[in-house]
Amino acid sequence: MFTVLARQPCEQAGFKALSRTPAIIALVVLFVSVVVLLSITLIQVHQQEVFPPGPKYGIVLDAGSSRTTVYVYEWPAEKENNTGVVSQTFVCNVKGSGISSYWKNPQDAPKAFEDCMEKVKGQIPTHLHRSTRIHLGATAGMRLLRLQNETAANEVLESIQNYFKSQPFDFRVAQIISGQEEGVYGWITANYLMGNFLEKNLWHMWVHPHGVETVGALDLGGASTQISFVAEGEVEPNSSDSVQVSLYGYKYSLYTHSYQCYGRNEAEKRFLAVLLQNSSSKTRVINPCYPRDYSTTFTMGRVFDSLCTKEQAPKIYNPTDVITFEGTGDATLCREKVASIFDYKACHNQNTCSFDGVFQPRVKGPFVAFAGFYYTASALNLTGSFSLDAFNSSTWNFCSYDWSQLPHLLPKFDEEYARSYCFSAHYIYHLLVNGYKFTEETWPQIQFKKEVANSSIAWSLGYMLSLTNQIPAESPLIRLPIRPPVFVGTIAFFTAVTVLCLALLVYLCSVSRMKRSSEHAFNHAVDSE
Repeated sequence: MFTVLARQPCEQAGFKALSRTPAIIALVVLFVSVVVLLSITLIQVHQQEVFPPGPKYGIVLDAGSSRTTVYVYEWPAEKENNTGVVSQTFVCNVKGSGISSYWKNPQDAPKAFEDCMEKVKGQIPTHLHRSTRIHLGATAGMRLLRLQNETAANEVLESIQNYFKSQPFDFRVAQIISGQEEGVYGWITANYLMGNFLEKNLWHMWVHPHGVETVGALDLGGASTQISFVAEGEVEPNSSDSVQVSLYGYKYSLYTHSYQCYGRNEAEKRFLAVLLQNSSSKTRVINPCYPRDYSTTFTMGRVFDSLCTKEQAPKIYNPTDVITFEGTGDATLCREKVASIFDYKACHNQNTCSFDGVFQPRVKGPFVAFAGFYYTASALNLTGSFSLDAFNSSTWNFCSYDWSQLPHLLPKFDEEYARSYCFSAHYIYHLLVNGYKFTEETWPQIQFKKEVANSSIAWSLGYMLSLTNQIPAESPLIRLPIRPPVFVGTIAFFTAVTVLCLALLVYLCSVSRMKRSSEHAFNHAVDSE
């Protein structure tokens, strides 16, 4: 009995020392494993580099009545509120007339695009060609051709489609857009470029500007003209001229109307037809809007080959007969005669009617006038905003010059445009003042602009912005500090080590409890003896 009692304290001390060592080692390894797990997780989450997915590109061809313009646009692939923040990176004017002029030889239409398309290829990285969408939108010139000869219009579009399908881009469509679409897209472009949809805050984030009102858009093309503006509460929701637009998470209610045959070129044809109708001579006609000492000849077909002048055409005429128009530069008579191409009587003196019986809410707020409006004002040496008196004074002054003086007055002299600027100025006066009801007080709110921040004010940009709503945004690229396979392997290893350490500690704890229980029973037995 004495021997047993003497050996027991030594055995207990040895066992405790032996069992304590694995526990300490397990605790140290457990601690290290947890620290490593937390550290590499924090590093992987907070030290990652986020790279934008890169730019996207889009190509829009504005196929107008007088010419075609190619625009290249770029925007971040991740987008803002489902709409791209788009910028114009390249523009190219296609040589020749508008695509509607190829109605007799539709196979020749694509040839005009080749020079510009070669330049476009160099503007977009080669590896992005296949993902770059290309759209062609034809406007009033093709709308008129479709009404006159639908087969010819379809053949022109088909020829263009076949050409673009052979190009290295993602060709989507060549289509004729409606006048209403042209007006809406022009309004979107004007407001986007003037910063009315988005602006950068102090943190260089794109946000919606607070308290900024939109501007109305006035577009003057060759065959049609459009007016678009926000007219809250004055347009019936179901009206054909009422359009709902959604951009960057906001909705806008627009009034927009397109006037077919009221573009500058078609309006002038109608004016020439009126002069011819009222002239005693059918071979020599006085034109008060042409400069003094200027004369030109047109065939009857040139004047009456358009759908816009069809009703004015004589019942019987020879399209090849030649007419001479002689200019007198009479500004007063020009203004009086130009008024005849508008039907103001159809409005019955109503304030909410422009002309031809078309309903229009009262214009209010700022407007931007672009395309033909800008080019005419620029010829009068006017840009930006100015008074109605300044416009009238410049118009009378310009119309007083004879033909020989104009090449010295105009920075870029082109006979077709130079002879018609006097007519265009008086036409714009009647359209804006007697038609849209701008007054001496509201006229200065119109800004005559060609571009903003090197981007052209044209419907094509609004069209591209609208299309980006339909193009899926791309997720940003994330570069992790630890490669995913290494990260997963490391996490798995130290997680296993942590589990094993915890299991070992549980095992040692249970063995220690069992040992204490045995010792307690042994001591109780010894005490009993």
